[in-house]
Amino acid sequence: MSTNVYDILKERGFIEQSTNEEEVRRLLGEESVTFYIGFDPTADSLTAGHFLTVMAMSHMQKAGHRPIALVGGGTGMVGDPSHRTDMRQMMTNDTIEHNVNCFKKQLSRFIDFDDDKAIIVNNADWLRDLNYIEFIRTVGVHFSVNRMLTAECFKSRMEKGLSFFEFNYMLMQSYDFLELNRRYNCKMQLGGSDQWSNIIGGVELIRRMEQKEAYGLTFKLLTTSDGVKMGKTQKGAVWLDEKKTSPYEFFQYWRNVNDADVEKCLGLLTFLPMEQVRELGALEGSEINKAKEILAYEVTKIVHGEEEAKKALEASKALFAGGASGGSIPTTAIDATSLPINILDALVEFKLAPSKSEARRLVQQGGVKINDIKVETIERTLCIEDFKENKALIQKGKKVFHQITLN
Repeated sequence: MSTNVYDILKERGFIEQSTNEEEVRRLLGEESVTFYIGFDPTADSLTAGHFLTVMAMSHMQKAGHRPIALVGGGTGMVGDPSHRTDMRQMMTNDTIEHNVNCFKKQLSRFIDFDDDKAIIVNNADWLRDLNYIEFIRTVGVHFSVNRMLTAECFKSRMEKGLSFFEFNYMLMQSYDFLELNRRYNCKMQLGGSDQWSNIIGGVELIRRMEQKEAYGLTFKLLTTSDGVKMGKTQKGAVWLDEKKTSPYEFFQYWRNVNDADVEKCLGLLTFLPMEQVRELGALEGSEINKAKEILAYEVTKIVHGEEEAKKALEASKALFAGGASGGSIPTTAIDATSLPINILDALVEFKLAPSKSEARRLVQQGGVKINDIKVETIERTLCIEDFKENKALIQKGKKVFHQITLN
């Protein structure tokens, strides 16, 4: 191993905390380390927020370390209370199994699982059949309730009431680390900075029960320069599944990040050399748009492949140039018999506005166009005359487009 991956992660802006920086860096420089990152299957797709940890996992693997992707078929039945003000909705076994399988498929696009270079495990294998009395006798005895209550991950839940059900989560995640240490000699847990308390729990449990050293490393959460979590749009989460967030919409999300966030995102979410990242991040004025385009292209290429990234780039260039060609624009096919459609109904139906009242506001503020012509009144309809070669384009604001085609 040439460059220590700890230095790579630090330079690219990943690292928030580590249990012992000197020891962690030494370990990563001297041996091939088996480490794990946990993913609770709360949906059937990973999100842009998960993508940061997936990138860290990829950097670690490229440096010769072995990732374990732990999907939480067991912990998912409880739900992590970290930094939440409400309790997560409980899921059925079938839903969890479905989501776990979706995660496995997605992770395989970023991590090489061939020849045991990485493994995927499900904590349901050891958590679901635990004997509770035995568990609290052997594991629970090592946890101080007083200390747990001071943990950052529980603070936001204390006001509304933290259920005992959720209180078990830290014990279970710590037990995961212990099991992975025993089964695969896993020495390190990585995760978002909101997982620090849970990671420390596992490190200490291994030390007490196995008399062995274990290590933890957390990453900065993906937030804007204002401290707001990235990866959310008006429609909701930015998903890695193309059926939930199209490659074009995914591209546009990164194309439209704030100027102040471009350099950070290039460092965290692409493999571009840091010299180039710093050059792009230093661009100013309209020049920063070039950096945003490169960011969007590189991230889309990693997640959806080069072909989809090229299509999204072409469509984006066409739109920013004022034209609306390009095959990656979100498109809905309708029957000509459904025309005319009132513009307010159209905005809601094609998910350009969440409600008719919001659609009305958009029109009244001059924020809607049909085929590049401003919609002046809420009585305007989308009619057959709007379709050229069976296509019409609705535009919201400067950058959101939706193409309508006739069957």
